Amino acid sequence: MSSAPHPAPVPASPSLSTLQVLACGALIVTLSMGIRHGFGLWLQPITQAQDWTRENFAFALAIQNLSWGVFGIFAGMAADRFGAFRVLIGGAVLYGLGLAGMALTTTPTTFALTAGVLIGAAQAGTTYAVIYGVIGRQIPAAKRSWAMGVAAAAGSFGQFLMVPVEGWLISSFGWQEALLFLGVAVLLIVPLALGLREPGFAGGGPVQREQTIVQALREAFRYRSFQLLMAGYFVCGFQVVFIGVHMPSYLKDNGLSPQVASYALALIGLFNVIGTYAAGTLGQRLAKRHILAFIYFARAAVISVFLIVPLSPMSVYVFASVMGLLWLSTIPPTNAVVAQIFGVAHMSMLGGFVFFSHQIGSFLGVWLGGVLYDKTGSYDIVWYISIALGVFAGLVNLPVRETPIVRAPQRMGAAA
Repeated sequence: MSSAPHPAPVPASPSLSTLQVLACGALIVTLSMGIRHGFGLWLQPITQAQDWTRENFAFALAIQNLSWGVFGIFAGMAADRFGAFRVLIGGAVLYGLGLAGMALTTTPTTFALTAGVLIGAAQAGTTYAVIYGVIGRQIPAAKRSWAMGVAAAAGSFGQFLMVPVEGWLISSFGWQEALLFLGVAVLLIVPLALGLREPGFAGGGPVQREQTIVQALREAFRYRSFQLLMAGYFVCGFQVVFIGVHMPSYLKDNGLSPQVASYALALIGLFNVIGTYAAGTLGQRLAKRHILAFIYFARAAVISVFLIVPLSPMSVYVFASVMGLLWLSTIPPTNAVVAQIFGVAHMSMLGGFVFFSHQIGSFLGVWLGGVLYDKTGSYDIVWYISIALGVFAGLVNLPVRETPIVRAPQRMGAAA
């Protein structure tokens, strides 16, 4: 039985230019992701100043990742239904408030609410699920995977650009003032969001689609390949957030200077520009499931080698560079597969659900890092878990089917 063609991208009114979508979307992701990639630099300054344990800090960052995943679902629904512009504005305001609260809070509970819940919700409205929805609706399928690679590369460049800036702000002005500076800077998302106002949403009302939200969700969650993509993305979240948050402290515990950690995180961001762009470009030519399987297997191998060789600044920089090539390179092929299978009408929402799985993994990675360190005085167990999960994710992505789903004709509101 041949695949039924998906409906045309929604809305059907005149599109935004590719350059405008990529420029504004990339700058928003650069700022939003760039700030959050540096949060590991605040672990020791905050815990020492507040006399907290690492678990206190790690738990708030774990809540942030879980909040990002939960709110990402609803941000995606709102962006699909009413356009990305309003969601981006709300996300930028929440981000500024969350960073200010993170600077001024004095208890672990309020820190978890500000650094955790508020900033997590802000990231849901200012990062990939929302931006990729605009890309999916406004850029033709022939260029979609490439365009997603460009946006993901922008997030990586944000890490390369922002992490050293954040380290400099902390050392020059103090950790609290650095957070307040960033709280003002993140509001630059507001004018950038003007460039992503989609013509079809200009009236402010919802756009009619072939499927309701319930039908789209029922279809996706019954589809085996969607389940496998979610399982793989869980592993992605576990690995990158554990490394991003805990590696600075891991290196300092082993006698390396804080500058080594800052340079390592910056190298991850720099090389991830190459990795994510390459993954998006290759996704136009190769089977995306093979790209994803390779990335996860390679991560497991790279972490294994890093733990085996003697630790030195050079080994850290090599690890960061190679890991950077694999860091966010899962994002373009994963989201492109979702669009390829289900179409783009509900892409932000479905991408939000896949990303929710990613954030459950992120929650466990950052939280277990803190818990197991406090109990054992070492990160070794979490490193080993990361290796095993990488092998698992590589295996589950191999059987993913990328062909468009066969969809029987149905009336709006009818059962799927």
